[in-house]
Amino acid sequence: MTDVELSVEDLRVSFFVDGRERRVIDGVSFSVRRGQTLGLVGESGCGKSVTSYSILRLVQPPGRIVGGRIRLRPGQPGEIDLAALGERSEELYRVRGGQVSMIFQEPMTALSPVHTVGNQICEAILLHQDVSREAARKAAIEILEKVGIASAASLVDQYPHELSGGMRQRVVIAMALVCRPEVLIADEPTTALDVSVQAQVLALIKDLQREIGFSVIFITHDLGVVAQVADEVAVMYLGRVVEHGPVRDVLKFPRHPYTRGLRAALPGSAKKGRLAVIPGNVPLRGEVSPGCPFSPRCAYAVPGRCDVGDPPALRRFGASAVACLRAEELPPP
Repeated sequence: MTDVELSVEDLRVSFFVDGRERRVIDGVSFSVRRGQTLGLVGESGCGKSVTSYSILRLVQPPGRIVGGRIRLRPGQPGEIDLAALGERSEELYRVRGGQVSMIFQEPMTALSPVHTVGNQICEAILLHQDVSREAARKAAIEILEKVGIASAASLVDQYPHELSGGMRQRVVIAMALVCRPEVLIADEPTTALDVSVQAQVLALIKDLQREIGFSVIFITHDLGVVAQVADEVAVMYLGRVVEHGPVRDVLKFPRHPYTRGLRAALPGSAKKGRLAVIPGNVPLRGEVSPGCPFSPRCAYAVPGRCDVGDPPALRRFGASAVACLRAEELPPP
């Protein structure tokens, strides 16, 4: 595992409400290799963001991690199990923003409206590096220039509301990368951007990844974006990984019906002008029936087989792993 930067193993997260436990992440496992990008895909409510928040230990009460391991640099000197760290441990503070950083979904809410852009970037630098405030300001200007902001020396003293959406997103990326992390978690970083700015942001992240060498966990509901940026993809449904493998294999030959449904809903996949849809909605945790959690929405489900017993475990099929009882029986997509 010498080339694995981050390993998530059997992660389980629950929310405790009114004396009842609601499991929202149930046995999620994946790893991301050094310099590679893992796409984490699924509909809203499938557990993508909770998984990413768990990695940085940002899940707020009444939620908490109840099992599993989150290992940074597994099997290497200096390995850290983030799931085992205390909530207020100094090591956890060093990891957040230093070794593992995050681009949050909406840049306007991720940035403080009452502090300048420069102050917010400098805060990250001063927390993780022993430098003067003058050196931190210089580093802030340099990272803003690196993310493509030409007037960085003047923008560093501006407030977030004075910037466009695309500029704010570049500032958030700069904040996440200023300490040169080992792992970058990008939680739907292009959702609020128009198509042209989205393309610029995706290209920027890839360019900086090649230059700095960090690993990326890219969270999105858009398989089209995953096809552009990811090396591997993990498809999540209702707190579980249902398909995982190289992005080319998973998108070209999806074996799980849920992955097939997501791919069929891509623009350009439509026949006769209508996009395919996955019937129904992601159920609430209390509404999950026995068997495969996707079976109530699945066109390939067999009554008495797919809707009974425990949910199927991931099984290896070539380069991919799939959690479907009928993966070998389904016709080619």
